[in-house]
Amino acid sequence: MHKYHTAATGNHKARKRFGQNFLIDTKIIDRIVATIAPKAEDNLLEIGPGQGAMTLPLLEKLNRLHVIEIDRDLIGLLESFDKDNLTIHQGDAMKFDLRTLPTPIRVVGNLPYNISSPILFHLLENRSLVQDMTFMLQKEVVERMVAKHGNKIYGRLSVMMQAFFEVELIFIVPPESFEPAP
Repeated sequence: MHKYHTAATGNHKARKRFGQNFLIDTKIIDRIVATIAPKAEDNLLEIGPGQGAMTLPLLEKLNRLHVIEIDRDLIGLLESFDKDNLTIHQGDAMKFDLRTLPTPIRVVGNLPYNISSPILFHLLENRSLVQDMTFMLQKEVVERMVAKHGNKIYGRLSVMMQAFFEVELIFIVPPESFEPAP
């Protein structure tokens, strides 16, 4: 077990109202971080760090990491990491003013299904500030994002994301990689 996984375990119970499913599989965490390929000088924003499963390995690679967490009860856990290169913002990612961060911004996170589309559209509105985005999303959301014209699930999300970003499904994460499983 990796040191960052053991440090990220807490007694916090996942909350349905925030759509929380905490990533616990260290192999998947490592694969996601490798996919992000953070460089020390990147301006990285993690949306919904939760218990810090991705936060801690990202901090090992970055000069500065900004995180935005809506759940006040998780702020104390994130603060307990006591990392000088971590800036914690408590609030709603859909209301967060990205202009307060250095640009260009690389945005990452494990987005809850119930708010993934609104967050994606919020980021789309601020695309001039965004370099790239790497998200773990429910499979159905990604399928809608990558759907081609003529497919029955092709719609507004497909059109908007494909018009401004190169969208791809990188890999599928099994439900047992989360606590609780989705």
